[in-house]
Amino acid sequence: MRPPVTERHPEGPAGPFGRPPEHHAVGRTTAEPRDYRAAFDAAHLAMAVVDRDGHVTAANHALAELLGSTPAELCGQAAADLVDLAADARTWHIYQDVLQGSRSRFRCTRRLKHPDGHSLWAEVTVSPVRDSTGALLSITDVSDRRELQARLRHLQMHDPVTRLPNRTLFFERLAGALEASTYGRGGTGRIGICYLDLDGFKAVNDTLGHRIGDRLLSAVAARLTHCADQCGYARSGGHLVARLGGDEFAVLVEDSTGTEQLADLAQSVLAVLQQPFDLAGQRLSVSASIGVVERAVAGTTATGLMQDADTTLYWAKADGKARWTLFDPERNAHRMTRQALSSTLRPAVERGEFTLEYQPLVGMADGAVEGVEALVRWNHPQFGTLAPNRFIGIAEEDGSIVQLGRWVLRTACRQARRWQIEHPGVPPIFVSVNVAVRQVWDSDLVADVAEILAETGLAPHLLQLELTESAVMGSAGRPLQALQALSDMGVRIAIDDFGTGYSNLAYLSRLPVSVLKLDGSFVRGFQYDEGGTHPNPADETIVEALVQLAHRLGLKVTAECVETVHQAGRLRRIGCDTGQGWLYSRAIAPELIATMLSAGCRRSGPASVCG
Repeated sequence: MRPPVTERHPEGPAGPFGRPPEHHAVGRTTAEPRDYRAAFDAAHLAMAVVDRDGHVTAANHALAELLGSTPAELCGQAAADLVDLAADARTWHIYQDVLQGSRSRFRCTRRLKHPDGHSLWAEVTVSPVRDSTGALLSITDVSDRRELQARLRHLQMHDPVTRLPNRTLFFERLAGALEASTYGRGGTGRIGICYLDLDGFKAVNDTLGHRIGDRLLSAVAARLTHCADQCGYARSGGHLVARLGGDEFAVLVEDSTGTEQLADLAQSVLAVLQQPFDLAGQRLSVSASIGVVERAVAGTTATGLMQDADTTLYWAKADGKARWTLFDPERNAHRMTRQALSSTLRPAVERGEFTLEYQPLVGMADGAVEGVEALVRWNHPQFGTLAPNRFIGIAEEDGSIVQLGRWVLRTACRQARRWQIEHPGVPPIFVSVNVAVRQVWDSDLVADVAEILAETGLAPHLLQLELTESAVMGSAGRPLQALQALSDMGVRIAIDDFGTGYSNLAYLSRLPVSVLKLDGSFVRGFQYDEGGTHPNPADETIVEALVQLAHRLGLKVTAECVETVHQAGRLRRIGCDTGQGWLYSRAIAPELIATMLSAGCRRSGPASVCG
C-alpha cells in the first residue's frame, strides 16, 4: 500500500530559523513559522539569529532589554561587538568556525556593560541552526552565580583567622609568576620569597589560649601587609603576603631587583614584629626567624624555591632565631652532601666502601714506632675519599657508628695480628682505635672487644681504645663499668684530645685510664719562629705541668700534631712519652707499615719513619 500523498510547500523566504521543513501535514506549514517567531520573541532567554557574516538578523525582546536597546536597533549590528567576542584571537576563531558550520557550538563567559552603567556577567552560547545558513546566539545572565563562585573561591583561598591569602592561593600565584616570566611578559625576570616563622608562638597558645594566639596572628598579618606596602611592594601584582599555616607566613616578591631588596624587606619585617603587641589587655613581644631566597626565574621551580626557603628558615632558627638568613648555595650543597652521606652510610659498610690507614705513634726517647692509630676512610663512589671528620659525626647521630665502629675494631685488630705474624723478629706494635661514647651506650662494647680479640688472636695489651675527654670525664654507671671491664681485660684506655673538654683532673685518679693524648692546640704553641723565639710560653708551662701530673698518676702522655723538630725536641725534654704527627708520618696504608717493619726502620728515628 502506497503512503498518502501530502502537499509539498513551495520554497519561500527563510524565517528566523531557516526554511520550513519540506514534509508536514497540510494546514501546519503556515502556522509553525508564526509559532516559532512568537516563542522566539516571548522567550525569557536573550537570543539573536546571526548570519554567516556575523550580523544580527533577528533579536528578541529579552536580548534587547539585556543590552538596553530594541530588537530593531540590534538588527544589522555585528554580534561580536555586542558581546565582545573579538576580545581574544582564540575566541574569535572559534566563533567564526561555528558561523561557517565547521564547529557544533561554543560557549564563553563575558563581562558586559549595560548602557545605564551597571555590569553583568553573561554566558554566551553560539550554535548553528539546522537547515539554515545562520546561527543562534543566546545569552544567560550568570552574575549571581559568578558572585557566589567568587565568594566561595575567596573563602577557599583565604585564611579565616588573618584574612590573608592561604597556602593554596600562594602556590597558585607563585606558579603563575614563574610561568608568566617563562613566556616573557617583561619585568626583571627575578623572584624572591621571605619565609618566616614566629619564635615561641606555641608558648603563647599554651599559656594564654588559642583566642589570644589567633589575635596575635591577625595582628602579625596586619603588620606584615603594612610593612610590605611601606617597602614599596604594593604595586599591582608586586607582592603577596600569605599565611601558609600555623605561625608560618610568606611574602612573595615578583620582579624583584636583587637580594638587597629582599634583605631590606626582611630587616623591616624583623623590626616591625619586635614592637610589642597589645591584645585584649595582654602586652606581648614576639620575634621571627626569616629565610630569604632571591634568584632568577629561569630554571626555578615552585617546589625547589620553597624547599630552599624552608631550608634557609631552618638555618635562621639554628643560628639563634630572631634573625633573617639569606640562602647560601654552598651551605646548602654541604647540607645536601651530608644528607646523601647519611642515607648511604649504613649500606656502605656492607658494600665494603671503608678502608683503614694507620699513623705511627713514635717513642720520643728513641724514635721507635711503638704503635699505630687506625684512621677510617670512606671511598665514596660519588664524593671520593672522605676523611673521618666528614662522616663520623653523621654516624654518631644516626647510630650507624655502632656498626661502623665494630667493623673498624675488627679490621684493625686483624691487621695488627697479621703484622705480628708476618714479622716475628720485630717486637709487636699495638693498634689504637677510636671509640664513640654511643658505642658504649648502644652496644655491648666489652663483649664486642672480647669476641674480636678471641677471633683475631690479638693480645689485649696490643689494643688501645681512645675516647674523647668529654666522653670520659664524668662517666658513671654503664660507661664507667665498661671502661673498668676493658681495663681489667688488659686493654689500654686513652683519653683523646685531652685539655679541650672538662679537664676535671680529679677523675684521672678514678678512671681506668693509662694514656693521655694532649690536644694538638697545645703542641702547635711549641712552634718557634725564624728568630728562635717561642710565641706562647704559657703552652709549655701547661704541657709540662700536665706531663708531670700524668706521670705521678702512672699515666703515659702522647703529644698529637708534632710537625717540627723544634716541637719534638721540646716535648722530649719536657718528658712526653710518645709523639704522633707529620714529622714522623702521615696516615698510610697497612702495606707501607708492613714495609716499614720489614726494613727495620721501626727504631731508626723520625726521619726514617717519615720516609
